[in-house]
Amino acid sequence: MSVWDQVVGQEAAVAVLRAAVRNPQAMTHAWLITGPPGSGRSNAARAFAAALQCPSGGCGACPACATALAGTHADVTVVATEKVTISIEEVRDLIGIAQRSPSQGRWRVIVVEDADRMTERTSNVLLKAIEEPPPRTVWLLCSTSPQDVQVTIRSRCRALGLRVPPVEAVARLLIDRDGVEPDVADVAARAAQSHIGMARRLARDPDARERRRRTLELVTGIRGVGDAVLAAADLVDVAQAEAKAATEDRDAAERAALLHTLGAEDATRLPPALRAQVRQLTEDQKRRATRAQRDVLDRSLLDLLSLYRDVLVLQLGADVDPVNVEHTDQVRRLAQDSTPEQTLHRMDVIGETRTRLAGNVAPLLAIEAMAVALRPQDGRVGA
Repeated sequence: MSVWDQVVGQEAAVAVLRAAVRNPQAMTHAWLITGPPGSGRSNAARAFAAALQCPSGGCGACPACATALAGTHADVTVVATEKVTISIEEVRDLIGIAQRSPSQGRWRVIVVEDADRMTERTSNVLLKAIEEPPPRTVWLLCSTSPQDVQVTIRSRCRALGLRVPPVEAVARLLIDRDGVEPDVADVAARAAQSHIGMARRLARDPDARERRRRTLELVTGIRGVGDAVLAAADLVDVAQAEAKAATEDRDAAERAALLHTLGAEDATRLPPALRAQVRQLTEDQKRRATRAQRDVLDRSLLDLLSLYRDVLVLQLGADVDPVNVEHTDQVRRLAQDSTPEQTLHRMDVIGETRTRLAGNVAPLLAIEAMAVALRPQDGRVGA
């Protein structure tokens, strides 16, 4: 099984990366791998990193491939931030690592997921390292779009664009790799709109499917301002609970590990010299929780957008496969009780809410405003 097998539906991009592995003339020191959410940017970057270290160009079976894909290869460094932005300190650490010669493999590979989360100041710190890298250092930057990365950075990288993989390819991956039942795999792949990570989570996690169902039922339960306010509060509470569940155990383990390292696990009161380190950890954990909540809310809004997308497809009679195949009755009811213009307006409202959340607007206020705008205007559900 090749390392490229997990790069689903990206035959053209894989051909470019394979050529770079085989032919030094096609290789470059910095790559910018872009594509919409779920296209597999991170998978492509990790597979490329493994292939660069593999004597056979990505066999998938040797120790170099296995450790590179697992994130444990000594010469492959992966940065996947869980905070809102990538800090300057993290980038400076990467620059230091990039200056070292490979210790085991053929290349020193630095993978930066979510490179668009670097601020302008942080990008400027990285610029010189990308301009003048050591001979055997390769930077792999991942982002949703080239425009999301500072122009000074992207102008020095070779661009590689990925596309949204076909639903059938994602479903087949879930069946072959994760042992998911075909019917469940197909529903999950469609509901996730070919987002590989989300499809895998929906296929394997009943709680995730239940959260999605509750989100989609939000619009049909809104009949007035009061319902909208309650629905918004419920949606935000669900996001907070999911984000807390995802980070709580890890936060506690990190705090316990830090206190143990500092020799203060049994201390009832920390000495002043140690408080700064604990305070820094707490601040990092808060930023991680903030991003986790934003990510959950954004996924919920994407689910709502997919519902109204199906409604619009039905209203216009378009010959397009639905996303929410298990919510056909709800889609039909919303299509009957509204016009295409109203549906487009609701989709615009949800898109604006995503923009507000990305701009750090208080989640409850943003979701309340959205829910109020989604309510029926003439007493009919979905009208």
